[in-house]
Amino acid sequence: MNSDRAAGSEVVDSRSVFGAPCWVSLTTRDLSAAEKFYTAVMGWDWRSGKLGEQYRFASVGGVPVAGVSAVEATAQQAFAWTPFFAVANADQTVARSQERGGTTAVGPISFPPGRAALLADRDGAVFGVWEGELVADWEEWRRAAPVFVELHTRDAFDAAIFYAEVLGWASQAEGCCEVRYENEKVVLRSRADTVVAHIHSGAVESARDPAMRPRWQIHFAVADVAACVEAARGHGGSLVQQAPDGGEAVLSDPDGARFVVNSTSC
Repeated sequence: MNSDRAAGSEVVDSRSVFGAPCWVSLTTRDLSAAEKFYTAVMGWDWRSGKLGEQYRFASVGGVPVAGVSAVEATAQQAFAWTPFFAVANADQTVARSQERGGTTAVGPISFPPGRAALLADRDGAVFGVWEGELVADWEEWRRAAPVFVELHTRDAFDAAIFYAEVLGWASQAEGCCEVRYENEKVVLRSRADTVVAHIHSGAVESARDPAMRPRWQIHFAVADVAACVEAARGHGGSLVQQAPDGGEAVLSDPDGARFVVNSTSC
């Protein structure tokens, strides 16, 4: 991330929304192909920033909404969307994760004006943390490209405890995220009761699926789910799954990175 923000937008620090998702980033092997695909499906514009030509910022109406980085393809490389959560101190957050069985893939490393780390929880779901100035005002980011993130995992309650302890959810600190259990999901809310994340593992009485790969999934609110599905198919992507009512679809981009488009924001 960097400070390439929309002109005149408010400077917001990660401490003011700590624990909440504050950015989403995609890894891809072909930056140009990814730009064309997501322009067609999501209508995004693109620009480079201080991180160089191999990291591009997607924007809506001049507001940065997502990042895409090019990485060299290997046999083990998994191309995926990753959510980043705002934290007050990246080093302390990484230490708390490690103490609770999480692993660290990268960092913390400096990306002025902040620091980032890439982690995995104790079930292997990958997520990032960010300390410092946000790319765009948090409320502005959510208005430009409404997004929430959802963790599919084997044990929602165990995962909720891990993230609460690592990211400070439901703590006594001012401005922390609230956690509730609703409709067989753990629901995370931040700022004015805004839903920003779900954690679920199926119905309470259902058996755990040992073959399931825990993962965070990015949901984007769009005006027309069917149009996104058609655009994805027409630009090298595919439809993985669609809700019977057509209001939600899981899509895969040309590199296999999955994301969700919804007709509502949560």
